[in-house]
Amino acid sequence: MIITRTPLRISFFGGGTDYPLWYKENGGAVLSTTINKYCYINCRYLPPFFNHKYRIRYVEREETQSVSEVKHPSVRECLKFANIEHGVEMVHTSDIPARSGVGSSSAFTVGFLNALNALKGRMITKRQLARDAIYVEHNLIKESVGAQDQVAVAFGGLNKIEFGGEDEFYVHPITIPKERIELLQSHLMLFFTGFSRNASDIAAEQIKKTPALRSQLQGIRGMVDKAVDILNSSSCDIRDFGRLLHESWQIKRSLTQMISTGEIDAIYESACSAGALGGKLLGAGGGGFILIFAEPQVQLKIKEKLNKILYVPFSFEKLGSQVIMYSTQDFY
Repeated sequence: MIITRTPLRISFFGGGTDYPLWYKENGGAVLSTTINKYCYINCRYLPPFFNHKYRIRYVEREETQSVSEVKHPSVRECLKFANIEHGVEMVHTSDIPARSGVGSSSAFTVGFLNALNALKGRMITKRQLARDAIYVEHNLIKESVGAQDQVAVAFGGLNKIEFGGEDEFYVHPITIPKERIELLQSHLMLFFTGFSRNASDIAAEQIKKTPALRSQLQGIRGMVDKAVDILNSSSCDIRDFGRLLHESWQIKRSLTQMISTGEIDAIYESACSAGALGGKLLGAGGGGFILIFAEPQVQLKIKEKLNKILYVPFSFEKLGSQVIMYSTQDFY
């Protein structure tokens, strides 16, 4: 029996520059952190007493005789990629709903690949785990998604992740004092809008427009370095991080009409009218979680203003995807 725990993530800056169509020619970068909300994968070889070979449980339940019959695209392609010979049972649970902008799809793929490797008695590096997840999602599932989520949740922590070059990606941990990280966390609020969306559809629309978005994407990429500079310098006002988030959100929401909605704009404007300095919708857009940056003394007022949507407390985490339980079986 294997259980993996994979964190979800918050992306601050650089989203959109992590698509291969962009970064292979121009380079890309994101600033993100993983948080203490998780995707759990429970996985084992299925005992040979049933009239099916694969038992898959997530929102739905699937029982099939072959991998090709599995409907869940990530489960099906991960099983093929891992070349598992025996029957498998997989159960997925998560702290946060799918399609909500915090990297849940990639956390699932990373967590399942981690579990399948452990099931086969293999330990792989976080880099290989991220590379395999990117390959599965880009080349096998053929999702219109970027590469930041797979890297972020495999490695864990607050990182600047650069894309492009010979090794495809480079992970640079943000090595700032604990007090500075706690100061940043104290200014962040997370709310669930209640709207779900298909990130791949929104991303596909943005990818189509990429050639015409060169100046916007270059500006988004530049904000990553500005944000890192703010965090690195104790003399910099942490509020500048929030103001930069606001500037970034204004650019991001202009990329396609699918990114924001009237309801999302109203939520954001309400938060700003109550004292927020900035924020952004997480993920590709269209719904899910909205991140708000505000000084601690105005956060109660913001909660009261946004009392019709769910406030979700969180903190940063730094471990990435882990096998948290491993025990062997003798069925095969």
